[in-house]
Amino acid sequence: MKKTHFLVSMLVLKIFNACQNNDENDNDNLRKSESHTKTVNVTTHDGRPFSTGSGSVAGKFVSGPGGGVLMQGFYWDVPEGGTWWNVVKDKLTAWSDSGIGAVWLPPASKAQNGAYSMGYDPTDYYDFGNFNQNGSTETRFGSRTELEALITKAHAENMQVYADIVINHNSGGQSQANPFTGTNTWTDFSGIASGKFPRSYNDFYKNSYGNNDEGAFGGFPDLCHANPYVQDWLWGRDDSVGKYYKNVMKFDGWRFDYVKGFGPWVVNSWNSNVGGFSVGELWDSNVNTLEWWANNANSSVFDFAAYYKMDEAFDNGNLNVLNDDMMWKRNPYKAVTFVANHDTDIINNKMPAYAYILTHEGYPTIFYRDYEEWLNKERLNNLIWIHNNKATGTTSILYTDNDEYIARRNGYNGNPGLVVYINNSTSWQERWVETNWSSQQMKDFTGHSSWYPTTQGDKWVKIQCPPNSYSIWSLNQ
Repeated sequence: MKKTHFLVSMLVLKIFNACQNNDENDNDNLRKSESHTKTVNVTTHDGRPFSTGSGSVAGKFVSGPGGGVLMQGFYWDVPEGGTWWNVVKDKLTAWSDSGIGAVWLPPASKAQNGAYSMGYDPTDYYDFGNFNQNGSTETRFGSRTELEALITKAHAENMQVYADIVINHNSGGQSQANPFTGTNTWTDFSGIASGKFPRSYNDFYKNSYGNNDEGAFGGFPDLCHANPYVQDWLWGRDDSVGKYYKNVMKFDGWRFDYVKGFGPWVVNSWNSNVGGFSVGELWDSNVNTLEWWANNANSSVFDFAAYYKMDEAFDNGNLNVLNDDMMWKRNPYKAVTFVANHDTDIINNKMPAYAYILTHEGYPTIFYRDYEEWLNKERLNNLIWIHNNKATGTTSILYTDNDEYIARRNGYNGNPGLVVYINNSTSWQERWVETNWSSQQMKDFTGHSSWYPTTQGDKWVKIQCPPNSYSIWSLNQ
């Protein structure tokens, strides 16, 4: 009788334990399902990182598995007085040490306002602060000798240097009678001090090649790229603007200003004849337009689609919009991402935005004032390190709602990738997520979380994120 009671008791206990285990599994699965939305693979390619080509010389900085990071080395109205080239040169070693692989400089040649100009009103493309014209010898940024010293120092740090190229319009010419307008126009550039690329009214619209091209800017004389003479001086001849900048001044690449003002074939022709890295400023949030231009220009393009989505996401509490289309999703190898630049600075909640671009695909840009003046440099350096060392492979979005965004970089060439968690809410958040790793310990490489969770056999793991912040997880190795 007692034996029967014992057997019954054991049977009841087994049933109870089985039910309890099933309840725990059900609760575990419930927690996962509550965190889970359908994983969306937003990029498909071989996983390789963004590349800007090889550096000019060998040096101590080597681009990490995640690719490179670009520094915009100026802001609007940097101090006058010819000191800026030296300011930037003195920062290059620290930038290289932090993992920055390239610097973008403002327009380097003499412009109409001489020592007061930011360079976007170009007069003489070959005057880098070595000719006395337009009221000064030096440009706002310094002398040619100082610019060359900056470029030499950057190359010693194995950093690339990109020139800002303004070829839509010119300024600072003399007045001349123009038979195509029946008026006098400021289109006589025959007396420029360098003697290179002299221009007259037939090199600007309207002229014998037509009345206009895709766009004019600010009433400045609109350079006519249809004129073979202009093409030859911009990129054709051995001492053309492009080849002189590359072969004599040793620039490694180009940021093309206001490319809405001329056809993408212009940049394509420059790139075919001159080479070097290339990115265009096509100020348009329409990703179809950005992709069309990048493909036809054979160039990267600034990802304004991502820029405006980030503003809506991080400043207006709607992280769901990060599911929307962006240039880096269309083609990560032709997308240059950014949070602010010298022209536009609308994102207020910037650190999550930098966490976004430095963990996702594309070529991320750091704005000078964000890095040197306004934000936490230690945190930015941490994100740059994470980008260079962990941000590898294709991207999968794991979860989004208004306040939370979680995405996974899927790894490449033995590098495991990462999981990034952005939290716009005012409290700590936790989520179960599916990783690519089974039974392995993870950690948050930002240091925001002290957790060291181990992924389950089915690759799921619970991670957390602090309020109004981000965490970035990868294998603890």
